[in-house]
Amino acid sequence: MSGSMSRRQAIEAVTTYEVETDGFPEPLADTFGRNVFTLGVMKNRLPKHVFKAVSATIDKGAPLDPALADYVAVAMKDWAIEKGATHYAHVFYPLTGFTAEKHDSFLEPDSSGASLAEFQGKTLLQGEPDASSFPNGGLRGTFEARGYTGWDVTSPAYILENPNGNTLCIPTIFISWTGEALDKKTPLLRSQQAMSKQAMRVLELFGHTDIDTVVSYAGAEQEYFLIDRHFYFSRPDLMSTNRTLFGAKPSKGQEFDDHYFGAIPDRVLAFMIELDRELFKQGIPAKTRHNEVAPGQFEIAPVFEKSNLAHDHQQLMMTTMKKVAERYGMVCLLHEKPFAGVNGSGKHVNFSLGNSNQGNLLNPGDTPHENEQFLVFCAAIIRGVHKFGGLLRSSIASASNDHRLGANEAPPAIISIFLGDQLADVFDQIAKGGAKESKQTGVLELGVDPLPPLKADAGDRNRTSPFAFTGNRFEFRAPGSNQSIADPMIAINAMLADSLDYVATFLEKELSDGTEFNSAVQKLLSDIIVEHGKVVFNGNGYSDEWQEEAASRGLLNLRTTVDAMAQLDEPAIKSVMSDYGILSNRELEARKEVVLEQYALALLVEAKESLEIAKTMILPATNRYQGELAATAASLKAAGVETDHPVMLTVTKNLKDLYTAMVTLEEAIDQFHGDSVEAEAEYALKSLIPAMTEVREVADKLETMVADDLWPLPTYHEMLTIL
Repeated sequence: MSGSMSRRQAIEAVTTYEVETDGFPEPLADTFGRNVFTLGVMKNRLPKHVFKAVSATIDKGAPLDPALADYVAVAMKDWAIEKGATHYAHVFYPLTGFTAEKHDSFLEPDSSGASLAEFQGKTLLQGEPDASSFPNGGLRGTFEARGYTGWDVTSPAYILENPNGNTLCIPTIFISWTGEALDKKTPLLRSQQAMSKQAMRVLELFGHTDIDTVVSYAGAEQEYFLIDRHFYFSRPDLMSTNRTLFGAKPSKGQEFDDHYFGAIPDRVLAFMIELDRELFKQGIPAKTRHNEVAPGQFEIAPVFEKSNLAHDHQQLMMTTMKKVAERYGMVCLLHEKPFAGVNGSGKHVNFSLGNSNQGNLLNPGDTPHENEQFLVFCAAIIRGVHKFGGLLRSSIASASNDHRLGANEAPPAIISIFLGDQLADVFDQIAKGGAKESKQTGVLELGVDPLPPLKADAGDRNRTSPFAFTGNRFEFRAPGSNQSIADPMIAINAMLADSLDYVATFLEKELSDGTEFNSAVQKLLSDIIVEHGKVVFNGNGYSDEWQEEAASRGLLNLRTTVDAMAQLDEPAIKSVMSDYGILSNRELEARKEVVLEQYALALLVEAKESLEIAKTMILPATNRYQGELAATAASLKAAGVETDHPVMLTVTKNLKDLYTAMVTLEEAIDQFHGDSVEAEAEYALKSLIPAMTEVREVADKLETMVADDLWPLPTYHEMLTIL
């Protein structure tokens, strides 16, 4: 067995690992929603008038009378205790991008010294965690601690299971004492409401009278890596930064495409099966699971849900994935680029619009050129993506996602839209005076008699596009695997609120001027596609030619988080956020500061870890190898064999280069500074990243030279293929 002692021990532990399971005697379908305080549970436990009011709030967005909270609190408490819960937790989503929770016991002592299970409506409605200990971008000082959680009735409570006792989890918003949003959920709910208001105006103009609240739906495809926990704990960089800061490319990676959609390894499949069961109990509609492109990489995708619920479920899914992986001796890596030179992980956010009466508003039907309502909503999205490309790019900005975007495995940092052949042709006809026809679906004749003909869609798909139409929805492919989907959905809802407001106002004016409705719609569509059609691109987003063409079209190419976050200072973005009540200028500025602060800190931690690993692991291992080579050279010389030992000379040169690069990195770390978060982020971008890259380049060369039994870190080949 090759490798250093720690690597040999890790490999032995991995290869001898056996999954222990008692099996799952209960059918999977019977577990769905078991641990969720669903409408069905509420119907059985609440008075009829209370249930009706709560249902109207969840389904229609109607205001909820706080006086009804006591009824819900009692029913929720009794249900939770029957499920084994001893505590409740207001669960919220701070600007860290992760999930936070504060647990309180149901039990309260009475005057006789006994304990009673208590949970009142006021407790359900509002909690109070510390608001100064979370990122807030200056909204709260460290001495200003008061913050509030507020019950989000539209997202159901659920039971979090633990072998030692269960907890009732209540999804909430999180705001400061001054009422400003300190979380991801509050602006998501605001943006949803703003979008719905404008969408309903448009539907009314199309003659609908039974208009329900329009909601945005989301379904996020989650990519991730799995590695054995022994490898994880042998890699300090993975433990502290969630990505490998060193690692030579393996001789065989993903070049053969043999992992993609291949047979799922037994250990991984066992993890996936249990993960599905855990997610089903939480009411999370997991649908698809498969191997992804890179070795050790996989994907899980849920069914569409209302975007607020999809966000909460996505956060819970990430937590559950990590917990279940531990049970199988693995670690789930959600970093966007845990392995350099290997396919990164995204979180493709599929979204659509609709309601119970008008259905999916992004369904083109068989003849989209005749479906004016669909074309109007589609045109609104085209306008929004073009006008607010900078907002969309900023919504997925992070130090980790910067590694992935534009790396010929993910969409470029240029935000464009893919419509497909059919829709692109329809809008091209509109721009030239009016659409008369739509390209139709075809049939693939396979030439094998037993096989049935297969239907061919009217257009292909484009995996290089960051914002692609995929039949009856759009797919925003740029979000990173570790990111909350709240930010991209806030941006999408905001741009739609603006565009649908523009659409409704335009049509209202045309109609008031006496223009016939169909003519007004055609004029609207023509104006939008002429002014904003330059954002439509159906070609290869990976190509160098697209970079040049996008620049000639005036499209932004925001390659880094520093560039992207500067977009939040643009008047149009400030206006869309404040005018529709999504984020005030102060709240928007705070979010910009938080992202830039986290960007700089993430890179600073990576730089420090790079230096420490280089000093304490790579440098000593290389010195030992150099010593072995020197001893061999001395022995040969004593035996009368003359040799220049080119390997020793090469190792010595690279060792010198490594030391020089380490000095540069140490100086860059020592000089880390800035008069503002913008300056710190700029410094991290221009000084820390190049210095880290220089150290890594030399270290990765040495990995391919140093004797395998001396190299201290598990290699890419080991981590990605031994499961």
